Amino acid sequence: MAFQGPFEKSGKYCSNSPSPTSILYGILNSEEQRRNQWTHHDFSLLPLFPSVRCPCRENRRVVLKTPDLICVRASEVLLKTVTFIRNLPTFFQLPPEDQILLTEQCWAPLFILGLAQEQIDFELEETSVPSLLKMILLNQTLTDNQQLQNYLFGASLMEVQKLKNFLRKLWDSDVCAKEYAYLKGIVLFNPGFQDLKCRTFIQILQQEAQQTLMEFISMIHCRNLRRYTWLMELLGLLRSFHTNTIGDLFFKPFLGDLNLSSLFQETLYSK
Repeated sequence: MAFQGPFEKSGKYCSNSPSPTSILYGILNSEEQRRNQWTHHDFSLLPLFPSVRCPCRENRRVVLKTPDLICVRASEVLLKTVTFIRNLPTFFQLPPEDQILLTEQCWAPLFILGLAQEQIDFELEETSVPSLLKMILLNQTLTDNQQLQNYLFGASLMEVQKLKNFLRKLWDSDVCAKEYAYLKGIVLFNPGFQDLKCRTFIQILQQEAQQTLMEFISMIHCRNLRRYTWLMELLGLLRSFHTNTIGDLFFKPFLGDLNLSSLFQETLYSK
């Protein structure tokens, strides 16, 4: 059973692509770009506020330097990820429960592979608690948890650096479109999740994607299967990324705290 056809479709949306009234399309078709209203300061006064964590490396947070541009491109990647799944007839042969479970668990790794395939690089700016000096001068404190959360923008610097390093490894490996398609198939058809009803069928689909990728690499790269091993190791790293990092960095500037997993599924099944 050839695994080649649907995985190699890319670029164009299928006929039942997401509705232009969806949130993602609203972002892409917006004529008015939002301005980045976050202010960035460099204060060393955080010890005066016990409820604010110290600015050590693991607690440093970053935002996109050009959110208006990158957030739109990220939305495009998310839509292309939806289209990739829509072009896989075997996915829709699975029970609805399995479809939901796989998309809940796999949308973020698929999105990251999409970022790599679309060569989306981005610059960052570091954030800190804004207007801290003013609060000190006015003898104010951050006692309300909601108020504190409003001040904590962005994503973890360590997590974002790890993401950028992962993307760089894929770019340095010069992964082609077919390889990305097979890698996405391997990620999507993951039989390792609990409560799957058709685990055996999903495992067969993943094995077919792995076999097709191996044959393709063997043919293109003169039977050098070290590349296949290397790509499989990179896929293993995908499990280490937090979905919150994706949401906080690429979508929160436009969508706020919207549940991206629910948005992804709503877009996938919209008529």
